[in-house]
Order: sequence, then C-alpha cells, then structure tokens
Amino acid sequence: MCQAVRTLRSRVGRVHRDVQRQLGALSESARVKIQELLQCTERILNQRPRYKNKLYALHAPEVECISKGKTRTPYEFGVKVSVATTLKEGLVMGMRSMPGNPYDGHTLAEALEQVGILTGTNRSPATAIVDKGYKGVQIEGVRILMPGQKRSITRTLKAMIERRSAIEPGIGHMKMEGRLDRNPLKGSLGDAIYAVMCGAGHNLRLIMAALWLCCVQFGLSPMVIRALLTQQSFSHQSATT
Repeated sequence: MCQAVRTLRSRVGRVHRDVQRQLGALSESARVKIQELLQCTERILNQRPRYKNKLYALHAPEVECISKGKTRTPYEFGVKVSVATTLKEGLVMGMRSMPGNPYDGHTLAEALEQVGILTGTNRSPATAIVDKGYKGVQIEGVRILMPGQKRSITRTLKAMIERRSAIEPGIGHMKMEGRLDRNPLKGSLGDAIYAVMCGAGHNLRLIMAALWLCCVQFGLSPMVIRALLTQQSFSHQSATT
C-alpha cells in the first residue's frame, strides 16, 4: 500500500511540474482555472496521514472527515449538519450546515437561532434537549436538557429526555429517503441550501403520511382524494391562466 501511494505521488508530481512549466502558453482565463487545480494538487502532494487540514475531494474542497464513533461507520466524509425537530411530532424546525467540523456544543446557538428565524418568533426555544456531545454548553434564556442529568429532573422531564432519541431514525430517513447523504449542489452555499431542502422534504413526507392515515381511518380512498386534489389544482391553474 505504501509503495503504491509513493508511486502515485511521484507520477502526480511529474504531471504537476510539467503543467506548471507550460502555464505561459495558456490564455488568461484558462490559466486561472489551471492554477486553482494546481493549488489543490500541491495541497494533496504535501499532506501526510496526520495532517489536520486534508483535502479529500478535488471537486469539493470543503469536505471533512467526521468521526462518528460507531462500529458500523466510524467515519463519514462530508459537512456537519445540525438538525432541530419538534419533540412530539418530529417535524424539522431547522437544518443548518456547519462547515469546518466544529464542536457540537459550539453549533447549538446558531441552530436555535435558525429555529427562531424559521418559526417567525425571532427568539430561541425555551427548552432544548440535546445529546451528551453538547455537555457544558450554556445559552442565556434556554434550558438545556441531556441524558444523564439527575438534579431537578422530574418524571415529565425524564420522559422528554428519553423522547430525544426519536430524532435518530428521522435522520436516517433523511439520509436514505431524502438523500441527505449525497449532496448534488456545489460549494458551501450548496450545502446550506440542500440541508434546508432535505428538512422541508422530510416534513412533507410526514404530512403526507399523516393525511394517508386519516383517509384510512375514515374509510376514504387515498387514491380518489389524490385524483380530486390533482383535478382541482389543474382547474385552478386553467382558471388563472
């Protein structure tokens, strides 16, 4: 393995130096693009196994290695995303990309700020239930609950803390069904937009499932209701045009 890496590094270095010698023969616009690629290539050639600021993908330099601490997937490559949901229904109230792989506790204030903006209240929720990765974080005006707390924890608060684990399958559904695990948009702005879109799609799936359940409970055919709604939307569009 080490021999193969050395061989690849020497070959890439030769091509890198050859391209650098021929930069003068290119146009100004092409030279700018090639120089950006050469900078990324030089960064790859100089990085070593224990370097912190590594480049993992040429097409997405913002990608980082995120330690998960799980046996099945100990590491993931991408950008960290914070997810805030309601306690009972599991509706996504905020999703925000966090470039730079920051400590979880340092992202809580920004995540709660986004919840206040999207809900229209312009203030953070009064209570936030988090996991142990946020230990030691304090935000003014917000009560932070996490597993393992004993002091001043009533039976109701204990049930709320236990309910927090329901967010994990929701994240799994967003990764698999909502395609959160693979972002087709480019750059840090694309990461931020795609995170919000995945949260909105998850909410729509939950609403559709709730409507489907209501139709079944009242003995209505979901397919007939879908056809009626489609017909009504087409008629509304034709009337407006």
